[in-house]
Amino acid sequence: MSANGPRPDDDAKRQEEARRILERTHRDSAPILESALRRSGDFLAARGESDDPAEIWGKRIGRILAIAVGIGCVVYLVAIYGR
Repeated sequence: MSANGPRPDDDAKRQEEARRILERTHRDSAPILESALRRSGDFLAARGESDDPAEIWGKRIGRILAIAVGIGCVVYLVAIYGR
């Protein structure tokens, strides 16, 4: 051990910590709209939830129909009570 400089394992620990901090900073500074759109797309496409194609397509269709019905209800309420 020398008193002149940092030890190699200390240097590796600092580099790993710096890498984690940079990754977290990048992730936290991502635009909110971009991440929200990406998560919405993953949700509607049912990515990473199952390997069964029928289940994936069933979830996609159900989620899209739910959104369509929700929008239809909002349009109906605005048309009826928004006068």
